[in-house]
Amino acid sequence: MDFDAIRESLPLYFHGVLVTLELLAAALALGMLGALPLAMLRSLPSPWANKPVWLFTYVMRGTPMLLQLFILYYGLAQFEWVRASILWPWLSSAWFCAIAAFALNTCAYTTEILYGAIKALPHGEIEAAKALGMSRWVTLRRIVLPSAFRRSLPAYGNEVVLMMHGTSLASVVTLADLTNAANEVHSIYYLPFEAFITAAVFYVLITMVLVAMFRQAEKRWLQPLLPR
Repeated sequence: MDFDAIRESLPLYFHGVLVTLELLAAALALGMLGALPLAMLRSLPSPWANKPVWLFTYVMRGTPMLLQLFILYYGLAQFEWVRASILWPWLSSAWFCAIAAFALNTCAYTTEILYGAIKALPHGEIEAAKALGMSRWVTLRRIVLPSAFRRSLPAYGNEVVLMMHGTSLASVVTLADLTNAANEVHSIYYLPFEAFITAAVFYVLITMVLVAMFRQAEKRWLQPLLPR
């Protein structure tokens, strides 16, 4: 192990960690913003509401995220009308395409996670809310969504960790994330083991922090659901 090369490369890795976390935060925020209304539409009995959402989640979960990123960043650029549109300044940006691909992907998974949590809500809680005279909106805001978020915490924690690992695909569109930092160190020192094992250590540390955060959240917010 060449520890001198690793020590000299730490600034590259720290910058890569920052880029990775920025991509993760943006993707999760946008993904949750889209998943919340989509999960509610998915739970409606009307096929006009739930079928389009089902199709979206089916396609996004049924195709690799790398393929989705390639379609956004490389595929759309071949169409002249796309290059001539007002969207081209964004679609030509590696940052925009990476965040869009990650956000759409995590949105699909989060939609299904929230939908499953909503469907798992005991019917008695809804009946109790109706008996108390709560309107549909108040029931949704005070009963359905808080309960769904609690129940979805373990599954969503796994999705966050998987999404963090998925951000490594940003390196294929030239973004200087953690994996890209390892590639750069490898190209400078020709030390593939040291380059990639160091990146792996950083990924493990980030994963440990994320898992610990969700464990604390589960201890706090899943407590009302535990048997007494």
